[in-house]
Amino acid sequence: MAKTQRLDIVTPEKVVFSEEIEFVVAPGADGELGILPEHAPLVTALKVGTLRVQQGGKFFKVAVSGGFMEVKNSRIVVLADTAERADQIDVDRANAAKQRAEQRINSKNLEVDIKRAEIALHKALNRIKAAE
Repeated sequence: MAKTQRLDIVTPEKVVFSEEIEFVVAPGADGELGILPEHAPLVTALKVGTLRVQQGGKFFKVAVSGGFMEVKNSRIVVLADTAERADQIDVDRANAAKQRAEQRINSKNLEVDIKRAEIALHKALNRIKAAE
């Protein structure tokens, strides 16, 4: 039987996931991080991206939009701004958010905050990619 570690994914609104897993790949601020049981202690910022989680020999994805990850004593805690399991993502809603962000970016309106629109586009694209 493979060694396991605890993964807790928490947002300000809810606990998204809290179970034993074998392996996780996280979108760290400086690149992807693979975490196996008994990994050295670590704290890192997370960027918008997808957690790839191995549980029971199978992988699933969780779209996250930033936050932090702590690894200590074979326990991983992800404190994310938002997090959605791929099987729970509303792809139509994500596509609508993508279109709205693209329209804001392409508009000639000087009052549009382009940086915010780019962040919204990046988050929507991440949700769509995770759901695939």
